[in-house]
Order: sequence, then structure tokens, then C-alpha cells
Amino acid sequence: MEVRTIIKKGRETKVWYAIRVTYNRELKVKEDLDTRGITNFVPMQYRREERNGVMVKRLVPSVHNLIFIHITPSDMKEYKMTTDLPIRYIMNRETHKPIIVPSREMENFIKVAGTYNEKLIYLNPDPGDFAKGERVRIIGGAFAGAEGVFVRVKGDRRVIVNVEGLVAVATTFVHPSMIEKITDPDPNQLDNAL
Repeated sequence: MEVRTIIKKGRETKVWYAIRVTYNRELKVKEDLDTRGITNFVPMQYRREERNGVMVKRLVPSVHNLIFIHITPSDMKEYKMTTDLPIRYIMNRETHKPIIVPSREMENFIKVAGTYNEKLIYLNPDPGDFAKGERVRIIGGAFAGAEGVFVRVKGDRRVIVNVEGLVAVATTFVHPSMIEKITDPDPNQLDNAL
């Protein structure tokens, strides 16, 4: 991934930044961003916990210290200077520039992670793990429209959606009748080649 500031008709275009938040304060950062009207996404899911002998279901961050922010580069610089919350860019190790997630990757990730399903499985984003699977699009159900790689995870056939170098999420079981094989080239690879 590469940092690109896209200018259209004299205006910057919003991009998705991957941001590291310290001390598990991702929900405080989310609240601050929401108050300011800035689009953001924290991967969350329901988890069951026992409290005072009673099982309760809580919505909690799935990946601690990670938040995605959809904002222009100049507004991001301004936000970083005006917030008191501890945030920093996640940097590309090769280019030493902030990671910008392609919009298509974020859309697919949000379609899956945004369901908050407690049976989603979050994985390390090692591309070698997904090389064996087929690229597919889910055509029905809660994950309709999401694109990813169809593989077997923990004994079930699931679709893995990967945000390159950051995080991957595996859907719950997806029946083969609910997917279609994608034969066109990966749009993220084309986007990254520009």
C-alpha cells in the first residue's frame, strides 16, 4: 500500500487511514470522531461474559488499539494536532509513510466486520494463509456483496476478507450456494499498482 493524496478539481479526496490507538482507547477516539462528524470504523463484535453469575452479551472491540478513519489528508493532520487522545499512523514498513487502505478493501471489511457477529474469527493478515483459496463474492445472507477468499477455517467453509498487512476477518459458515467465483482481476491489486 502506498500513500496517495488524490486531488479532484482542487479538493482532496477522503481516504481510509489505519490508526493505532494506545491503551485500548479506541472507543474514546471513536466517540471523539463521531462528535466531530468524522467517519470512522472500529471492528467490534459481541462477546459473552459472566458478570455476577449471569451471562451477558457485550459489544467490544475485536482488535484492540485499531481504528480506521475516513478523512482527507489535510483534515487528518489537523485532527492529529487538535486531539488530546493518543493516536498515531500505522506506517508502511517499506515506504515509511502512513498506510492508506483502498476503499474497496474497507467496503468489503466493513460488510463482514460491521455485522458484529460473535462467531467472526479475526486472523493475522498473512497472505500465504489465503493463497490456497478462490476469490469469491457472497451473493446472499448477512454478508451479501462482500468479496474475499473462500477457504476452510476451523472446519467450516468461510470467506476471509483481508485488509492487507493489518487484519483479516473470516465470516461464519458460508454455504457454497451463497457464493460466486470472481474471475476478473483483484481490483485492490490494480488500485495498488497505480
